[in-house]
Amino acid sequence: MYWNDHMGAWGWFAMSLTTLVVWALIVAAGVVLVRTLRHDGAAGPAAPAPRADSAGEAEPLLAERYARGEIDDEEYERRLAVLRGHARGSTAP
Repeated sequence: MYWNDHMGAWGWFAMSLTTLVVWALIVAAGVVLVRTLRHDGAAGPAAPAPRADSAGEAEPLLAERYARGEIDDEEYERRLAVLRGHARGSTAP
């Protein structure tokens, strides 16, 4: 890189770029270290607890599955009857 005790333009560019990369790696390592040390063991924010769907919320989902062809006529009618039975307070499965 040195020609007659002078560095060319590309030499200055390479040296500057290398310096920036090294400092970026040092900062990134510091951030990772701090996050690791502050980590309290949790995998992240707690997921909301699943709640029971009422018949009013479940019927549109059932209709969507039927429309997409995921379930057939018989299964749709059977599940719809179960949902409506539960909505009326029946204990039929």
